Amino acid sequence: METIRIEKNIPVVGRYDVVVCGGGPAGFIAAIAAARKGASVALVEQYGFLGGMATTSYVAPLSVFTYKGRKVIGGIPWEFIERLEELGGGLIEKPLGNVAFDPELYKLLCQRMVLEAGVKLYLHSYLSGCVCGDGRISQVIIENKSGSQALEADVFIDCTGDADLAYMAGVPMQDKSGRPLQPMSSYFILNGVDTDSPMVREAMHHNKQGENCYCLPMRKKMLELQEELDIPDFGGPWYCTTLHDGCVAVNVTRVSADACDAEQLSAAECSLREDCFRMAGIFRKLFPEFRNCYVASVAVNGGVRETRNIKGMHVISAQEYLNAFHYEDSISRGAHPIDIHASKGASQSVTFLEEPAYVPYRALIAEGFPNLLVAGRCLSADRVAFASLRVQASCMGSGQAAGVAAALASASGVAVQDVDVPALVAELKDMGAQL
Repeated sequence: METIRIEKNIPVVGRYDVVVCGGGPAGFIAAIAAARKGASVALVEQYGFLGGMATTSYVAPLSVFTYKGRKVIGGIPWEFIERLEELGGGLIEKPLGNVAFDPELYKLLCQRMVLEAGVKLYLHSYLSGCVCGDGRISQVIIENKSGSQALEADVFIDCTGDADLAYMAGVPMQDKSGRPLQPMSSYFILNGVDTDSPMVREAMHHNKQGENCYCLPMRKKMLELQEELDIPDFGGPWYCTTLHDGCVAVNVTRVSADACDAEQLSAAECSLREDCFRMAGIFRKLFPEFRNCYVASVAVNGGVRETRNIKGMHVISAQEYLNAFHYEDSISRGAHPIDIHASKGASQSVTFLEEPAYVPYRALIAEGFPNLLVAGRCLSADRVAFASLRVQASCMGSGQAAGVAAALASASGVAVQDVDVPALVAELKDMGAQL
């Protein structure tokens, strides 16, 4: 491959205790947590708003905050949910604790809470590189309308979902070359739906313990007619209320792609956008509840289930996760089922947990990288454990822990591997984390 070499001077535009890369569920919670613990914090986000998979991709519902009647994810994440409900932008589906939401009010509340905490926002800013030596990151490089800029920090948190910063810094990644990744899906919003019909009303409220909440009558008919009508690969279908009459967020499209490969990602986005409109047409044709529906919006970004995961100081195993093993350094929980979508076809494997699982602090850090934490989708877990931890409530929980740990590391001048774990756990419990 032909290469070119470019040298340029990049201005350092900010110096912070903590820089968080990625403003999704893990990232905005991490930024708030670090700032509330007294750190100066910057948050870098490639879009002009926060929320990640919830707002760029309409991934709904937010899952799972409670399990078998007990809260699993507390603290700042639960504060966000309660404030979202008070704002009229969230619906806590009891008793399960999934949360339906209005994406626009979600964006607004993210912004409000981050700015209230005193976090410096760099929106429309794309992470393009980092400067590091001996594993320590000194600056991250971002690209925006002002050109190339550098941010310095004591501690960096990778909440990109794809482990972009960790990958750039040279953190070892788990080898996934021997198997396909879970597929991407593009959510879309349909208006004109009969949301008062029993079938739609039953499917769009995700409140049943131990059940897959897809719309079974629709699924059966679509499978029966898939070949005849040339229906593309699909999952579910699942749909979720947006809190507006006649309007649902739909999860049905599916395509196999590595979202960290630019060529594959481009092809996948094109294919998924076509499929959103194809599926809307199929819904109109087959189901009276959807006869007047139309596509009001297609998600800005395809929903990504799986890309990179770091090889951390501990890799959460399937056995540990399924048996709810409690680590000495447990800093968060997970309660979503083990949810593995086939890369081809319509199949899905779902295993419900007996008890909420635990996440150790060591899954957020890697040996030899003294000022880097990760949170959210890129933490260190095997395929089975990750298939539960990838969802948004769990991402918020690990983000909260990463934010507090980063603030502690910065304040005490120690490596993230040397953070006082009992102090970290105590701080998290004081915030309301369920440990």
